[in-house]
Amino acid sequence: MYEFSFQNPTRIEFGIDKEKNIGQYMKEFGAKKVVIIFGSDRIKESGLFDLVTTNLSKNGIEFTECGKIKSNPVLSKVREGIEIAKKFSADSVLSIGGGSCLDSAKAIAAGSLYEGDVWDFFTGTAVTKALKIFDIMTLAATGSEMNNGSVVTNEETKQKYPIHGFSLFPKVSVINPKLQTTISRDYLVYSAADIIAHSIEGYFTASVQPELINLQVEANIKTVIRTTEILLQNPNNLDARGEFAWAATLALNGLTYLGTAGFSYPNHMIEHAMSAIYDVPHGAGLSVVIPAWMTWYQDRNPKQFQRFAKEIFDLSTAEQGIEALRAWFNKIGTPTTLRQLNIDEHNLELIIDNATQNAIDWQMHDIYNHQVIATILNLAK
Repeated sequence: MYEFSFQNPTRIEFGIDKEKNIGQYMKEFGAKKVVIIFGSDRIKESGLFDLVTTNLSKNGIEFTECGKIKSNPVLSKVREGIEIAKKFSADSVLSIGGGSCLDSAKAIAAGSLYEGDVWDFFTGTAVTKALKIFDIMTLAATGSEMNNGSVVTNEETKQKYPIHGFSLFPKVSVINPKLQTTISRDYLVYSAADIIAHSIEGYFTASVQPELINLQVEANIKTVIRTTEILLQNPNNLDARGEFAWAATLALNGLTYLGTAGFSYPNHMIEHAMSAIYDVPHGAGLSVVIPAWMTWYQDRNPKQFQRFAKEIFDLSTAEQGIEALRAWFNKIGTPTTLRQLNIDEHNLELIIDNATQNAIDWQMHDIYNHQVIATILNLAK
């Protein structure tokens, strides 16, 4: 294994009705004034918002709100949230939703203690401090509940960039599988693709990949496949829902990258350009990119691709494994072609140009130049 240091300070509170204790959890960390960050008004219609705010009030925590966070969160909304937090003198943010809400909350938490523009963090300025971050997850996909990353799109420049910082780890993340039973079929399958993408980036690209980590990644992918199929038939199966949610967390909380080295995130690099330009759901974009990228990349790591085919699908060749994953995406109903996303030739060229710049910014341009990215995306037509 490659040498590493690891610390993850996020506390997970996993289980039915754990959200009822959010005020107590936050009070332990000294929270007194919080901005509640959420997407649609469904959390108000369902009663979740009232349940949470009642518990906050019982624990002496004042609150205000910042709603209407969209999928593929945008910079303008983050800036709005920062103004709300500063005006309210907030010491904390509480995200109620999925990864888009939590990514927005992290950026708001960082920007609220910064005198400059929050976009500075996405273009090189280090995040050194942030408001305290808490969350209640209503969708499992990104793993943001147990990592220190955030991704936001600048609508003006069409740049979808990440930030990281130790202060962006949530203090407490609540995962109640029951809150995730109302997720639409589309977003369930998009989430499955996102979790698989997080799992395979290092698995296929790392120059050092311990056997233990291989086994962990494979277990995660097989869990996603198994539980997705169960949930498509029975969305209220809480055992499957819980395993799916925990697989999402494990895929990107650092554990599946310990002792690895020399890895990159090409699928995310390309998809970020796609959703920045075309605003497609992140997981849907990934399910299009992944089989195309695998087809192009397989010769760089043939043994690992053969292993993937054998361990995940009990097949013999790399090509069979790639086709099996594409077939599974098609089976569950997440797209596998650009055509299904209504991306035409004009928009495709814009995506290629954007991804080429991403590759430079992500220091991956030694492999992923304009021609290579064009080749990969043309395999996705």
